[in-house]
Amino acid sequence: MRDKKQKMTLKTFMGGRKSKDNSQAILMILPLLIGFALFTLYPMGWLIKWAWYSYDGVGTPRFIGIENFIRVFTRDPYYWRALINTFIIVGTKLVIEIPLALVLAVLLNKSTKINALFRTVYFMPSIISTAIIGLVFFLMFDPFQGVVNQLLQSYGLIDGKVNWFGSHLHANTVIILASIWKGFGINMIFFLMGLQSVPSDIYECASIDGASAWRKFRSITLPMLAPFTQTVVMLTLVNSMKMSDLVLTLTNGQPSGKTEVVMSYTFKYFFSYGVADAVSQYGYASAMAVITALIMGLITGIYFLLTRKAGEAI
Repeated sequence: MRDKKQKMTLKTFMGGRKSKDNSQAILMILPLLIGFALFTLYPMGWLIKWAWYSYDGVGTPRFIGIENFIRVFTRDPYYWRALINTFIIVGTKLVIEIPLALVLAVLLNKSTKINALFRTVYFMPSIISTAIIGLVFFLMFDPFQGVVNQLLQSYGLIDGKVNWFGSHLHANTVIILASIWKGFGINMIFFLMGLQSVPSDIYECASIDGASAWRKFRSITLPMLAPFTQTVVMLTLVNSMKMSDLVLTLTNGQPSGKTEVVMSYTFKYFFSYGVADAVSQYGYASAMAVITALIMGLITGIYFLLTRKAGEAI
């Protein structure tokens, strides 16, 4: 009888403690849920709603159905040109930035004071404002007084002055360099986290077997970093697709709108910034944002599907 009462008391105590823990957990995540609802779900609902309207933010909204979407697909080649240019910038950026971040992470993996210094230096661009980075690169590549042209001339690599913002290729090159400079540091930190999770015993056994540094990198480091690499590439892909402020600061889509990316193009219709019409076009900009979100979701889904199949094959 006494044992039965003790069990009931213990069960009541554990039940009350579990309820208290659940309440504490809900209170801890409640600010995050509120922020997610206010700054993610509500803007998404706002975009989806106004994508079906003709609305300039001042007058009376007018429901027009799928007209905004038809306009994007049939009467706006500049949107698709901006989307293609986004793919070009993002693809080039990934090919250069991810290997660069991985190599630097491998070189700086040992815990020494000089490595800690270089980690900090390489990571610093990631915390600098994108607008400031755009301004710095604009001044560096200025055709007349930029330090880049002066250095190239001093080493005899060019005869005259290169107008870095006068052609599509040169302007895109500056955008890609600025974007890589800002993003490779945080990716290096991600790879460092992955490298430090690899057991050192594996490398010691490989050294005993006579494996070279390249063989250890190819057969141990790369396979062990596969989950980190998948996440890093996905984050870089999504963040690069959302690029807008860097382009607006560096080129503003010039020359002739050829360096426009999809987010900067959409931004200009939201705020009537550099478009033909003098008023904002919230409805049309919302439709472009919805289409862009669907394209990004499709690309991300395909990427996860391909990387999962590749992982299963390995």
